[in-house]
Amino acid sequence: MSIKRVGILTSGGDCQGLNAAIRGVCKSLYGIYGEENIEIYGIVDGYRGLINCEYRFLKREEFSGILNLGGTILGTSREPFKRIRDIEKNNIDKLSFMKETYKKLKLDCLVILGGNGTHKTANLLSSEGLNVVTLPKTIDNDLFGTDVTFGFHSAVGIASQVIDCIHTTATSHGRIFIVEIMGNKVGWLTLYSGIASGADIILIPEIPYNLNSIIRSLENRSKQGKNFSIIAMAEGSIPVEYKNLSKSERKDKLKKNNCSTISYKLANDLEKAVGQEIRVTVPGHFQRGGDPCPYDRILATRFGSFAARLISESRYGNMVSLQNDKVVAIPLEDVAGKLKTVPEDSQIILSARRIGTTFGD
Repeated sequence: MSIKRVGILTSGGDCQGLNAAIRGVCKSLYGIYGEENIEIYGIVDGYRGLINCEYRFLKREEFSGILNLGGTILGTSREPFKRIRDIEKNNIDKLSFMKETYKKLKLDCLVILGGNGTHKTANLLSSEGLNVVTLPKTIDNDLFGTDVTFGFHSAVGIASQVIDCIHTTATSHGRIFIVEIMGNKVGWLTLYSGIASGADIILIPEIPYNLNSIIRSLENRSKQGKNFSIIAMAEGSIPVEYKNLSKSERKDKLKKNNCSTISYKLANDLEKAVGQEIRVTVPGHFQRGGDPCPYDRILATRFGSFAARLISESRYGNMVSLQNDKVVAIPLEDVAGKLKTVPEDSQIILSARRIGTTFGD
């Protein structure tokens, strides 16, 4: 049997479960091929390492003790897809350099762990003739074609804990708290953590909010004798009047209002309207850090193991996916560049509405 040579990299923002997935891929490859017939190369710092030919041979013992370890042992970076074909200074052709590294290492396959932007580039590499298998990671859970991504449930746990802790302060001081949750384009993380922690109002990018609707909800709570409220707000939420504006136009509007994020704009608007003290909490990168929860450890292991199976069967050009609790392979070209947004009529939103949660519409 000829030696199988596999490269692996993690790209984009880090999240919980990356190391568990690396472990799942590599331990499964050793199980399939045996130690004498497999060589695994870790590409350092994502696509940047693939461009600059920065890598290291991974020894078998490096995959032990990392199942519950957060971050990524390979390092990561962001290489925006929209600039991947740009020729940089010193005449660096990023796409050609990535292909050259693949050839230099004589790889049989490249395993790529990443989110939306990562998958666009992975699909490009696949279309350029490289053997690619990908695993879906992101705390946003916005990758098309999979029911869930690893990292998501760990982030939900952290965001929920933040909101739980805010509840006691909000109750004690009779304040309105806005907790700004990560999610520029989709609201899965805010939706799940908001419901899990009993947020009174949940604002997500898919449902532009009306300030008057939020005010009415807060006034109704006050009439019921509730002197505090919790608003879980995705960082990509937009008021209805911003709906048709571009991203840059929205930023300009916020800047003119001396607001760093949309949460502070909402806080300013509400203070003027309801005359109650408003506080904003931004947990930020806490949501991406720390150890993966048990669910993500299992999911990442399942994904990694299945990726190794795809490699052994030479089924390249696929993303590993979870559909109806079954791990399957779907073509990269079917998922690259597509967002999985929260449907307004989804069962989970309808459930939240029935218990009295307001979505600002």
